[in-house]
Amino acid sequence: MKGYLDMHCDTLAKAFRLKHSDIWTVSEYMLDIERMKKSEMVGQFFAIFFPPKTDDMPEDDIYFEKAREILFHTIENHSESIGFARNYQDFIDNQKNGKMSAFLTMEDGRAVQGSMERLEYFYQQGVRLISLTWNYENCFGAPNSVHSDIMNRGLTSFGKEAIEVMNEWGILIDVSHLSDGGFEDVMKISKKPFVASHSNCRALSPHPRNLTDDMIRKLAEKGGVAGVNFAPEFLDSDIKTKKSTIQNLTAHIKHFIEIGGVECVGLGTDFDGITGEFEIGEPEKMELLFEQLHREGISETVIEKIAYKNVLRVIKDSMK
Repeated sequence: MKGYLDMHCDTLAKAFRLKHSDIWTVSEYMLDIERMKKSEMVGQFFAIFFPPKTDDMPEDDIYFEKAREILFHTIENHSESIGFARNYQDFIDNQKNGKMSAFLTMEDGRAVQGSMERLEYFYQQGVRLISLTWNYENCFGAPNSVHSDIMNRGLTSFGKEAIEVMNEWGILIDVSHLSDGGFEDVMKISKKPFVASHSNCRALSPHPRNLTDDMIRKLAEKGGVAGVNFAPEFLDSDIKTKKSTIQNLTAHIKHFIEIGGVECVGLGTDFDGITGEFEIGEPEKMELLFEQLHREGISETVIEKIAYKNVLRVIKDSMK
């Protein structure tokens, strides 16, 4: 089977660091547009990841503009292959024109600064998914943590209000990196499906970035999707491992299906934001995962849901 939709990569942040203005073909990356096209991908969520602030990093607004510019410059240069998408209809239009779709997302909502006006600004700039937190507390709430007092904290008052606004405007809510308490608040408040764009199963890998079985059930009840993350430390029972294997990826997908059903799992590779040794470390090798799922007895219909149809349903239900 060919074609898949990936809910998370950090390629724009890598391009910014390497001072690249076009991401058509770059050997240093795990993902580029040319390899996406060769693997017949249907779409990619391109995250603007806000790294920890350092002396050589520009202000968040300048960084956002420069990272966004890389994506739009690439789309302009290769408009025959890829188009920008804000919603389901844009995706369908791109597909009819033989193009892949690029969705713009943000990883770490800190740049919103607790302001609805700034949230609206990012929406107007085309952002259609926000990972509420990264690994530090911000205006939305607390991050995942090994410390229970942090992990149990919920959303801020702004964060709770923002969930309702994001639902209304059509910005997809992403709970990857969020605290368990924050997840519970999103579950209670959100009236639309939300996602864990790049998170795995805590029952198989005890990293706090992963989802408990209870969280998987609740995500599924809401009609949401978790994107399986290819990072070694989120896949293995030994979170210090450096090897990402097809066997572990398959085990997590099967666990998601067992706990939440076939509608709750997709792909969120985290390409260009992760390190290690990868059996699948670029788009053209994704077929190896689908072949293994088939060998494990998963039908082509279900594999298609995992590859892109589950995520596409959430896009249709939650983005505007």
